[in-house]
Amino acid sequence: MSGGVQATARILARDDGRGGTSLPVLEGDGPLALRRTRGNGTEARVMLVGAMSGPLGGDHFTVQATVEEGARLHLGSAAATIALPGQAKGEARYDVRLTVADGGELHWLPEQLISANGSELYVSTQVDVGAYGRLVLREEQVLGRVGEEPGRLGSRLVVRVGGRTVLDQELACGPGAPGGWDGPAVLAGHRAVGQLVVVRPEFAADPAPARVLGDGAVVMPLAGPAALVSAVAPDALRLRRLLDEALTSLG
Repeated sequence: MSGGVQATARILARDDGRGGTSLPVLEGDGPLALRRTRGNGTEARVMLVGAMSGPLGGDHFTVQATVEEGARLHLGSAAATIALPGQAKGEARYDVRLTVADGGELHWLPEQLISANGSELYVSTQVDVGAYGRLVLREEQVLGRVGEEPGRLGSRLVVRVGGRTVLDQELACGPGAPGGWDGPAVLAGHRAVGQLVVVRPEFAADPAPARVLGDGAVVMPLAGPAALVSAVAPDALRLRRLLDEALTSLG
């Protein structure tokens, strides 16, 4: 990945002792800029603002967020992330590392990731949540812009709760991906795919029931205090609607 841009954004959320959340660390470099916005009650809100296009071929972006005990953080992005081909050879990488302590709460709700024609991107998301932490995580991936074929997109999502892995899944789509990614067992011709992971201590005693939500979405309890919603849709708008409805149904 030589010749690409290396950039890291770091966020630390801490209980300020006055019923709110402070952000002693809020720093981003290169194309990853962070902006604090108006919070809601005890929750701090941060937007990830892309200062440049990308990631392009050879780039390596990393987002690291830590939420300490008693803190609440809502972390989103100002616009969709578009993976594009670049002059540098090789695959681009986008790593997300999230840590939530016992008694902390994180909502990771970025906008869609769009895999443009000719791009190569691998996304790795790793989340560690304390046994009594709370998490809402949304991932949305759109294969190609309107009227174009997608690039190559690979992703892995790993979620651990109380040190135990409750979810470890991978997906590969686009040119060069294993055969069948567009078939009935995976995307079935759809061009938008997403997942929602909800971690709540209450799920340990009262798991979310497995069920189908409309056309293209399912809720599945995980082996821990967590639930997974998986959805496919013809476009980004319909995908967001499915995931929003799923989150509402989970309370």
